[in-house]
Amino acid sequence: MFIAVYIHQEMIEELKKACQVMNEGGVILYPTDTIWGIGCDATNEEAVRRVYEIKQRSDSKAMLVLVDSFAKVNFYVSEVPDITWDLIEVAEKPLTVIYPGARNLAPNLLAEDGSVGIRVTNEDFSHRLCQQFRKAIVSTSANISGQPSPANFSEVSDEIKALVDYVVEFRQDDMGHPQPSGIIKFEADGTFKIIRK
Repeated sequence: MFIAVYIHQEMIEELKKACQVMNEGGVILYPTDTIWGIGCDATNEEAVRRVYEIKQRSDSKAMLVLVDSFAKVNFYVSEVPDITWDLIEVAEKPLTVIYPGARNLAPNLLAEDGSVGIRVTNEDFSHRLCQQFRKAIVSTSANISGQPSPANFSEVSDEIKALVDYVVEFRQDDMGHPQPSGIIKFEADGTFKIIRK
């Protein structure tokens, strides 16, 4: 019981610090529902630009965002196809859905066709982080572009750790090897294709 309360208190402190950094336009390194990610306020163009810089990646390659509920998806996308809910519900692992007609997000976050990848996270820390931050959070793998994605914190390079403004301390000891999410892309006409199973 004492350990559970301690962990809960530790998480509350980490959530508070991470939200504060993102509210000030900073960039964080944090655990997600898949691998460790680099994150920032998905509505802040300057913060998004810094994430591209850290990853040494061109901003023509869009990044996905995390939200904590289906309701939030509607705020960031002009139209959500009905079949999306069914697909997310039957998915056996985290599923990123790329929607056309993105809105209310930093323009440099979107793909050239105006689409955005959104994932509803159910993992405890990232879910609470999105809930508390009340805005979509960028989630891109914590690596320099072209290098392997880190499955856990021990695989994140010192270079990445040094470039972000805050490193979340929660779940650093996890040694699991989670898989990247599945990816499905919707077109404006409602058709979709599976990009990654």
